[in-house]
Amino acid sequence: MVVVGLDPGLRVTGYGVVRASAEGSVLQEAGVIRTSGGTLQARLVQVYADVVGLLCEFRPDLVALEDVFSHTRFPQAAISMAHVRGVLCLAASVAGVPVQAIAPAAVKQAVCGNGRAPKAQVQAAVRTLLGVRGRLDSHAADALALATTVLRRRGFGGGWGTGGEVGPGPGLKAVTDR
Repeated sequence: MVVVGLDPGLRVTGYGVVRASAEGSVLQEAGVIRTSGGTLQARLVQVYADVVGLLCEFRPDLVALEDVFSHTRFPQAAISMAHVRGVLCLAASVAGVPVQAIAPAAVKQAVCGNGRAPKAQVQAAVRTLLGVRGRLDSHAADALALATTVLRRRGFGGGWGTGGEVGPGPGLKAVTDR
Protein backbone atom coordinates (compact mmCIF):
# COMPACT_ATOMS: atom_id res chain seq x y z
CA MET A 1 0.00 0.00 0.00
CA VAL A 2 1.27 3.45 -0.89
CA VAL A 3 0.13 6.49 1.08
CA VAL A 4 0.89 10.11 0.28
CA GLY A 5 0.68 12.39 3.30
CA LEU A 6 -0.10 16.04 2.59
CA ASP A 7 0.40 18.92 5.04
CA PRO A 8 -1.49 21.78 3.37
CA GLY A 9 -0.22 25.34 3.36
CA LEU A 10 -0.61 28.23 0.95
CA ARG A 11 3.13 29.09 0.94
CA VAL A 12 4.49 25.60 1.71
CA THR A 13 2.72 22.26 1.39
CA GLY A 14 4.59 19.28 2.77
CA TYR A 15 4.35 15.85 1.21
CA GLY A 16 5.60 12.41 2.13
CA VAL A 17 5.26 9.12 0.27
CA VAL A 18 5.45 5.90 2.27
CA ARG A 19 5.14 2.38 0.81
CA ALA A 20 4.10 -0.34 3.26
CA SER A 21 3.82 -4.10 3.12
CA ALA A 22 3.75 -6.96 5.59
CA GLU A 23 7.56 -6.68 5.80
CA GLY A 24 7.56 -3.03 6.84
CA SER A 25 7.29 0.56 5.70
CA VAL A 26 9.68 2.34 3.36
CA LEU A 27 9.99 6.06 2.76
CA GLN A 28 9.81 6.73 -0.98
CA GLU A 29 10.08 10.51 -1.09
CA ALA A 30 9.41 13.55 1.06
CA GLY A 31 9.61 17.22 0.37
CA VAL A 32 7.74 20.47 0.00
CA ILE A 33 5.79 22.32 -2.64
CA ARG A 34 6.56 26.03 -2.43
CA THR A 35 4.45 28.69 -4.07
CA SER A 36 6.33 31.73 -5.25
CA GLY A 37 3.80 34.40 -4.42
CA GLY A 38 1.26 35.98 -6.65
CA THR A 39 -2.48 35.81 -6.36
CA LEU A 40 -4.37 33.22 -4.37
CA GLN A 41 -5.56 31.69 -7.62
CA ALA A 42 -2.03 31.43 -9.02
CA ARG A 43 -0.78 29.75 -5.87
CA LEU A 44 -3.65 27.26 -5.85
CA VAL A 45 -3.01 26.41 -9.49
CA GLN A 46 0.66 25.77 -8.70
CA VAL A 47 -0.18 23.51 -5.73
CA TYR A 48 -2.75 21.64 -7.81
CA ALA A 49 -0.33 21.04 -10.69
CA ASP A 50 2.47 19.85 -8.41
CA VAL A 51 0.21 17.50 -6.44
CA VAL A 52 -1.25 16.04 -9.64
CA GLY A 53 2.34 15.36 -10.76
CA LEU A 54 3.12 13.72 -7.43
CA LEU A 55 0.02 11.52 -7.56
CA CYS A 56 0.75 10.50 -11.17
CA GLU A 57 4.34 9.60 -10.28
CA PHE A 58 3.63 7.50 -7.17
CA ARG A 59 0.06 6.29 -7.87
CA PRO A 60 -0.90 6.03 -4.18
CA ASP A 61 -3.74 3.96 -2.77
CA LEU A 62 -4.67 6.74 -0.34
CA VAL A 63 -3.98 10.37 0.48
CA ALA A 64 -3.66 11.25 4.18
CA LEU A 65 -4.58 14.91 4.59
CA GLU A 66 -4.28 17.10 7.64
CA ASP A 67 -7.68 18.21 8.87
CA VAL A 68 -8.51 21.91 9.20
CA PHE A 69 -7.62 23.52 12.48
CA SER A 70 -7.36 27.09 13.66
CA HIS A 71 -5.49 29.02 16.25
CA THR A 72 -7.73 31.72 17.67
CA ARG A 73 -4.99 34.30 17.09
CA PHE A 74 -4.65 33.43 13.37
CA PRO A 75 -8.09 32.70 11.87
CA GLN A 76 -6.91 33.78 8.39
CA ALA A 77 -4.46 30.86 8.38
CA ALA A 78 -7.35 28.39 8.67
CA ILE A 79 -9.09 30.03 5.71
CA SER A 80 -5.93 29.80 3.57
CA MET A 81 -5.42 26.21 4.64
CA ALA A 82 -9.02 25.41 3.70
CA HIS A 83 -8.44 26.76 0.19
CA VAL A 84 -5.39 24.50 -0.22
CA ARG A 85 -7.22 21.50 1.27
CA GLY A 86 -9.94 21.95 -1.33
CA VAL A 87 -7.37 21.90 -4.12
CA LEU A 88 -5.68 18.82 -2.66
CA CYS A 89 -9.01 16.99 -2.36
CA LEU A 90 -9.81 17.93 -5.96
CA ALA A 91 -6.44 16.65 -7.20
CA ALA A 92 -6.91 13.36 -5.34
CA SER A 93 -10.48 12.98 -6.60
CA VAL A 94 -9.46 13.60 -10.22
CA ALA A 95 -6.68 11.00 -9.79
CA GLY A 96 -9.18 8.53 -8.29
CA VAL A 97 -7.40 8.40 -4.94
CA PRO A 98 -9.46 8.39 -1.73
CA VAL A 99 -8.64 10.93 0.98
CA GLN A 100 -8.52 10.34 4.71
CA ALA A 101 -8.47 13.47 6.88
CA ILE A 102 -6.75 13.30 10.25
CA ALA A 103 -6.65 15.87 13.03
CA PRO A 104 -3.16 17.19 13.83
CA ALA A 105 -3.49 16.20 17.48
CA ALA A 106 -4.28 12.60 16.52
CA VAL A 107 -1.17 12.44 14.33
CA LYS A 108 1.05 13.91 17.05
CA GLN A 109 -0.39 11.43 19.52
CA ALA A 110 0.33 8.54 17.14
CA VAL A 111 3.95 9.44 16.36
CA CYS A 112 5.04 11.16 19.58
CA GLY A 113 2.64 9.86 22.22
CA ASN A 114 1.64 13.47 22.91
CA GLY A 115 -1.18 15.20 21.06
CA ARG A 116 0.40 18.58 21.77
CA ALA A 117 3.94 17.71 20.69
CA PRO A 118 5.91 20.62 19.17
CA LYS A 119 7.09 20.49 15.54
CA ALA A 120 10.66 19.65 16.54
CA GLN A 121 9.47 16.57 18.40
CA VAL A 122 7.40 15.42 15.40
CA GLN A 123 10.44 15.92 13.12
CA ALA A 124 12.64 13.88 15.46
CA ALA A 125 10.07 11.10 15.77
CA VAL A 126 9.61 10.82 12.00
CA ARG A 127 13.37 10.82 11.36
CA THR A 128 13.77 8.00 13.86
CA LEU A 129 10.76 5.97 12.72
CA LEU A 130 11.56 6.15 9.00
CA GLY A 131 15.34 6.23 9.20
CA VAL A 132 15.71 9.67 7.65
CA ARG A 133 19.21 11.04 7.90
CA GLY A 134 19.93 14.75 7.66
CA ARG A 135 17.62 17.70 7.59
CA LEU A 136 13.88 17.17 7.27
CA ASP A 137 11.61 20.14 6.65
CA SER A 138 8.90 20.45 9.31
CA HIS A 139 6.15 20.40 6.67
CA ALA A 140 7.59 17.26 5.08
CA ALA A 141 7.86 15.69 8.54
CA ASP A 142 4.20 16.48 9.22
CA ALA A 143 3.24 14.89 5.90
CA LEU A 144 5.24 11.76 6.68
CA ALA A 145 3.65 11.61 10.13
CA LEU A 146 0.21 11.72 8.45
CA ALA A 147 1.10 8.92 6.03
CA THR A 148 2.61 6.75 8.73
CA THR A 149 -0.34 7.27 11.07
CA VAL A 150 -2.77 6.12 8.37
CA LEU A 151 -0.65 3.08 7.61
CA ARG A 152 -0.44 2.17 11.27
CA ARG A 153 -4.20 2.46 11.65
CA ARG A 154 -4.55 0.03 8.72
CA GLY A 155 -2.30 -2.54 10.33
CA PHE A 156 1.04 -1.67 8.71
CA GLY A 157 3.23 -1.12 11.70
CA GLY A 158 6.77 -1.99 10.69
CA GLY A 159 9.13 0.00 12.83
CA TRP A 160 6.46 1.42 15.10
CA GLY A 161 7.45 -0.72 18.00
CA THR A 162 6.59 -3.93 16.23
CA GLY A 163 10.14 -4.80 15.29
CA GLY A 164 9.64 -4.37 11.56
CA GLU A 165 12.23 -2.82 9.33
CA VAL A 166 11.73 0.82 8.38
CA GLY A 167 14.08 2.88 6.34
CA PRO A 168 14.54 4.96 3.27
CA GLY A 169 14.01 3.11 0.03
CA PRO A 170 16.58 2.82 -2.71
CA GLY A 171 14.99 5.67 -4.63
CA LEU A 172 14.85 7.96 -1.63
CA LYS A 173 14.90 11.65 -2.22
CA ALA A 174 14.86 12.69 1.41
CA VAL A 175 13.89 16.30 0.89
CA THR A 176 12.96 17.78 -2.43
CA ASP A 177 11.32 20.97 -3.56
CA ARG A 178 8.75 20.67 -6.31
